Amino acid sequence: MLKKITLSLAIGWTFLILVLCLVNFNDLPTVKVSGADKYGHFTFHLVFTLLWSYYFWLKQNDIALKKLFYVVLTSLCFGILIEFLQGAFTKTRQADSLDVLANFSGAMTAFLVFVLIKIVKKG
Repeated sequence: MLKKITLSLAIGWTFLILVLCLVNFNDLPTVKVSGADKYGHFTFHLVFTLLWSYYFWLKQNDIALKKLFYVVLTSLCFGILIEFLQGAFTKTRQADSLDVLANFSGAMTAFLVFVLIKIVKKG
């Protein structure tokens, strides 16, 4: 049951990222926080990597570093794809390499969390 819930959350979060990164928010009030966009990207991919990694952990009953690496790689590719889509298909968004860096930073933070969990579990 937990595996199905985690999979549903991971899929839902993936689609939420896609929608939030591609829709026009120009008509909404803005919050003036320096770098807020980068914090959002970091959080999107931190949670993306945590959810998908946890799902694979539940599925395999182990934290496989190779699988975690693939989740981080998927997060990176997904983030790059979204930046490409923003640049090519939206008028209010643009591709930004610093967004990709924020995405990768969030994914790597999640990766390190699972590496630490694996170390603690062995000890």
